[in-house]
Amino acid sequence: MPKMKTKSSCKKRFKLTASGKVKSAAAGKRHGMIKRSNKFIRDARGTMVLSEPDARIVKKFMPNSL
Repeated sequence: MPKMKTKSSCKKRFKLTASGKVKSAAAGKRHGMIKRSNKFIRDARGTMVLSEPDARIVKKFMPNSL
């Protein structure tokens, strides 16, 4: 069988924690900050842990990081 490859888009966007949860940056912060509220910008700072259903999808694309 050929080796499973990690999706390039996933390795750029997601990291796994030591306990196996998926960490990601907040969405919607690339451009257009003027029209966003200060509360949105503040809440979207830093990283967050994905919910379990979303993490399950991401982990399928990252077989080598498990």
